Amino acid sequence: MSGEFTPTGLRVLREVSQHGSFTAAARALGYTQSAVSRQVAALETAAGGPLFERRRDGVVLTTSGTRLLARAIRILDELDAAVRELAGIPVTAGPVRVGAFPTAMAGLLPGVLSSLPRSLLVSVREGSTPTLTRSLRAGTLDLAVLAQAPPFRPLDAETPALRLITLAERELLLCVGLRHPFASRDAVEVDELTGQTWVAGRSDTGEALPGVWPGLTERADVRYHVRDWWAKLQLVATGLAITTIPPVALHLLPDDVRAVAVRGEPQETRRLVLGFRPGPPTDAARVVADALRQAASR
Repeated sequence: MSGEFTPTGLRVLREVSQHGSFTAAARALGYTQSAVSRQVAALETAAGGPLFERRRDGVVLTTSGTRLLARAIRILDELDAAVRELAGIPVTAGPVRVGAFPTAMAGLLPGVLSSLPRSLLVSVREGSTPTLTRSLRAGTLDLAVLAQAPPFRPLDAETPALRLITLAERELLLCVGLRHPFASRDAVEVDELTGQTWVAGRSDTGEALPGVWPGLTERADVRYHVRDWWAKLQLVATGLAITTIPPVALHLLPDDVRAVAVRGEPQETRRLVLGFRPGPPTDAARVVADALRQAASR
């Protein structure tokens, strides 16, 4: 082993592990990709071996990288805490970094944040559940509200396991405009969804995001691909398409959009899960976690 670990190098390690690629990490840090590559090379020289496995779709931590990341998170936390202490910021003031998937960001986070003491510094970040899970693992988030759908496979397969708590478990719902034939009904059967026009989102990899009812017997007519949740609802309101919605955002529906239950097997249950970063949470993070649990239970 030669060379040494630096705070900059450890921060690069954390960002690359979170984003899964040198390019995305460079963008997040404001570095060039070559600068990130040089930092990783220096880290691997100091570690005496590879910290990342290079793949066609990005990079993943090796066993050595995973071990180093755990220590890097603690070291960077201590450095950040020292900066706050020197600035006279109480530990109980945070910061607490919270992530949530889009509909939870709209339907749950605003009420929770407004209920917290003004002295508690909380930052929020929107993302997909896989992205937020990686961020928890990398230590760049303290808490994250995650979505889980059947068959409820583990959200995180790495060790040590992340601490995950189920906040709520409710049925997925359908959103339709007031002029849609379903709008006058409390529930419809799954078979009746055949032939409907849908609005859904897409990820950067082209995978369909929630918006189409799962398990349809035919290929869905997804005529509108929209990332923004509010824009989806506007298309629904005009009667151009229908979409799905998790119950966490049900109270945010505009007056010209109705939620309708869907009957049929299997039931499309959705779990709202609170994830914690590795290690014991701070007092400030516990305050936010308690507020999230109370809000989700309502």
